Amino acid sequence: MVLSPAHPRSTFAAIKNYNQTIMKFPIYVIAALALSITATSCKKKGCTDPNAQNYSESAKKDDGSCTYPESGYSVPTTYAFTDGAGNSTVDYSGQADRIKQLKELITYAKLGKTQVISAQVLMDMWQNTGGNGNGNFTFTSTRQLKDKCFPADVAAIETLFTEIAAASNDFATTAASGQAGVATSTTTTTSKYLLDANGRDMAEMIEKSIMRSVFFYQALNIYLGADKMSADNTAPAAGQFYTQLEHHWDEAFGYFGVPVDFPTNVVDVSYWGKYCNGQDAAINPGCNAYMMSNFLKGRAAISNDAMGDRDIAIVNIREMWEKIAAYQAMKYLNDAVANFNDDAKRLHALGEGYGFVSTLKYAPLETRNMTNQEVDDALAMFGTNWWNLTVNDLNAIKAVIDAKY
Repeated sequence: MVLSPAHPRSTFAAIKNYNQTIMKFPIYVIAALALSITATSCKKKGCTDPNAQNYSESAKKDDGSCTYPESGYSVPTTYAFTDGAGNSTVDYSGQADRIKQLKELITYAKLGKTQVISAQVLMDMWQNTGGNGNGNFTFTSTRQLKDKCFPADVAAIETLFTEIAAASNDFATTAASGQAGVATSTTTTTSKYLLDANGRDMAEMIEKSIMRSVFFYQALNIYLGADKMSADNTAPAAGQFYTQLEHHWDEAFGYFGVPVDFPTNVVDVSYWGKYCNGQDAAINPGCNAYMMSNFLKGRAAISNDAMGDRDIAIVNIREMWEKIAAYQAMKYLNDAVANFNDDAKRLHALGEGYGFVSTLKYAPLETRNMTNQEVDDALAMFGTNWWNLTVNDLNAIKAVIDAKY
């Protein structure tokens, strides 16, 4: 029972009446009442309306703090925004191109399990040599992945290109501890992965590094960051129908990799959108509708100069996107434990899991759950040679992530 210091007399009178009444009940009823009262008093307060912009999934009791879009404008149900003349003001074509570039780069990288591949080809695709990856892309574009990468990670990613090319020289060799080669699942023989001598799935290392250091980093730290979110919103950019601020929001949305009618459409999803959809049932509230509704609310707020609403949406997107990475990391660590006796599936899952754990370090400082040191410590637990990891080692890594998320 919670005592209110504002009304001591009425409170103590209530206690007296409560004591006289409750003594009439059997002891098991009294115990049940006590548990009920304790549970009620311990409920965390916050906004419990999933439709509100500051919905808290951990809140069990509504405290009246829910906030909604400022009055005077509506939020569409799909990512479609127009100006007064009916012209579309949405453009994230650069992000769409980069997602396609990564898909084709990874398709080439995975050829390393059946043939020798070239580090130079990967470099040409990474920096989009000649506007078509030096002939290795199926389309042309002025965009590239390299120039949007977190600067400190460029050299490490390019090193991975060299390492996967070297490992592909052993594509005809069975992978083993200390020996690069291909690992084939003992239960699903079509599941084959090119590993380096330390058991790292090289294609996954590249893919998750670019998802992290380009898509995740750019969306949450750059386009939803203070500088880009301070751009002009008074008039359309030169030759365009959108303002610079509207365009920056669109670019963040573009890196999420979902169609304009997500989550009604969960077929045409890529990378982060695909992983969000994969964790929708595990995360409370479901991340699909939550992410999309906040992208829609934030964009509508910008178009109507409701920056307070926009800022709430930014926090919600950042927190949930980080959570998607954490839940996906846990999913793959669980897969590694479940398939521990299948070298191919275990090490492939570890490559994915490592990539998502490393992503947690790139969540914006304002909202992240783990410090740089905590993420580095978790990554260090993987060790150098992944062949040596035990079930206990994997469970210890899982415990670190679980404690934070």
